[in-house]
Amino acid sequence: MTIRLTRFSRRGSFWASAAVLALCLWASGAPSVLYPTYAAEWQLSSTVITTIFATYPLVLLIVLLVFGSISDTIGRRLAMLMGVGLILVSGLVFVAAPEVSWLYVGRALQGAGAGLAIGAASASLVENNPSSNPRLASSLTAASTALGLTLALLVSGTLAQYAPLPERLSFWVLVVLSGVVALAVWLMPRQVPDARGIPWRPQPLRVPRPALGVFVVSTLAVSLAYAVGAVFLSLGASIARELTGTTNLLVVGGLLAISSVMIGATAIVLQRIHSHIAVIVGAVVSIGGLGLLELCAASGSLLLFLLWCVVGGVGYSLVFMGGLALIARASEPQHRGATLSALYLFSYLVQAVTAVGAGILATALGLAASVDTVAPLVAVLAVALAVLATLDWRLRMRPKALVAQ
Repeated sequence: MTIRLTRFSRRGSFWASAAVLALCLWASGAPSVLYPTYAAEWQLSSTVITTIFATYPLVLLIVLLVFGSISDTIGRRLAMLMGVGLILVSGLVFVAAPEVSWLYVGRALQGAGAGLAIGAASASLVENNPSSNPRLASSLTAASTALGLTLALLVSGTLAQYAPLPERLSFWVLVVLSGVVALAVWLMPRQVPDARGIPWRPQPLRVPRPALGVFVVSTLAVSLAYAVGAVFLSLGASIARELTGTTNLLVVGGLLAISSVMIGATAIVLQRIHSHIAVIVGAVVSIGGLGLLELCAASGSLLLFLLWCVVGGVGYSLVFMGGLALIARASEPQHRGATLSALYLFSYLVQAVTAVGAGILATALGLAASVDTVAPLVAVLAVALAVLATLDWRLRMRPKALVAQ
C-alpha cells in the first residue's frame, strides 16, 4: 500500500513557516531558565554563562555570513528542513551533556540551525502571506518568536522545578517539537530549484542599492530589539532571582515570560500600525524601558522589574516588527533570503556583543554596575534609530507631498 502525503496550501505553508520561527526562539530560550542551575552545579561564573548564551548568536553570525543566501537558490523549504534538523540534534546534545563544554556545542548547533532557518522562514512568511494586510508577515514573525520564547521559559521552568531530570526533560520536549515542525515543513510544496540552473556557492551577502537606506533603518531596529533581548536573557534570570530571593525556576521563568508575552500581544494588537511609526515609537518606549531597568538595578524593586518586563516587551515588539515590515516591502523576491539574512547578521552581532559585554561586567563589577554601563549604550542606539527612522519617513513622504502640490 502506498501512502501519499497531502501537501500544504499557501496558508498551511504560512503557518509552517511561523512554527519554524517559534521553534528557533524556543531553542534559543530553552536553556535560559537553567543557567543558574548549571552555574550552581558546575561552579560557573557570569562570564561563562553569558559566553554560553553568546555562542548561539556568534555561530549564527558565521552561518548567516556563509549560507545567508542559500534559500534563494535551494528553496525556503529545504533550508528550513536543514535548520530544524540541526536544532533537533542540539536538543539531544543538551540531554546528554555531562559537563560545560557540551553546552557550548549545543548552543553552537542551535545557532547553526537558526542561521539556516530564520531567514528562509521570514522570507517564506512574506511570500505565503494569505492576507491582504502586507504587515501580517512581520507581525506574525514577532508573535511567533514571542510565543516560542514564552513557552520555552514556562515549560523549561516548570519541568526544571517540578519534574525529574530537570536539566534534560525540557530538551526532550525540544527534540519532539523539532520533529513535529520538521514534518510540517516537509509537507510544504516542493520548490523548483533556481531556474537559472546556477548551483549554490558561498558568496558575500549583498543588499540591492535601492533598498540600502531602508536596510539601515530596518537593521538598526532589529538590532535594538536584539540588544534589549540580550540584556534580558543573559542577565534576567540572575536579576529575577536576586530580587525575589527565590530559587524556584518556574517563578523565574514566569517573570521572564512576562516580557515575551508583551512582545506577542503587542504584535497582534498593533499589526496594522505604520512601519515607520512602529519603529519610532518603539525606540522611544525602549529608552523608557532601559530607564526602568536602571532604576530597578539601583533600587532593587521587584515592581520596577515587572514594569521593565512590560515596557521592554512593548518596545521590542514595535521596533522588531516595524523593522521587518520595512525591509520586507523593499526587498526583491530573488534576493529576499539574502537581504533578510544580512539584516539578521548585523542584528545578532549586536546581540552577541551586548550579551558578552554584560556578562563580563556583571562578573567583574556586579549586576547593578553592568546594567549602569550597558543600558545607556543601548539607549544611544535607540536614539540613533529614532532619528534615522524619522528622517527616512520624511524622505519617503516628500515625493507624495510634491505630487499633491
